Amino acid sequence: MTSEAVHHQLSFFAALYKVDENPEPGMWLLYLTIVVLSVIVYRLGFARKLPVLKSAVIYVLLLLGCTLLTFFAIFLPVGESLCLAAVVLGVYKIRLYQHKKTEKKERFPM
Repeated sequence: MTSEAVHHQLSFFAALYKVDENPEPGMWLLYLTIVVLSVIVYRLGFARKLPVLKSAVIYVLLLLGCTLLTFFAIFLPVGESLCLAAVVLGVYKIRLYQHKKTEKKERFPM
């Protein structure tokens, strides 16, 4: 397979970071992108108030899981899916906040 053929099969973030040309810095940037997006999605959709030690365990396991996701993200749209999930969960949180705010105003008018 030629270098150009591989480049056309890369996902958006892998192509953006030029993983095929500069593998070491490209993979680190891809890993950091996956970690940041995973933390955002976790915080927006699944995070609860937990003790510090339990939160630390969850984030360590998240970092380990992101290692595997990074290898998948070279050719599959993992980063793009995490971006989409972050946007959807962000819109959901905003709408939920607005709904609770209007509901509170209806219950307790000033």
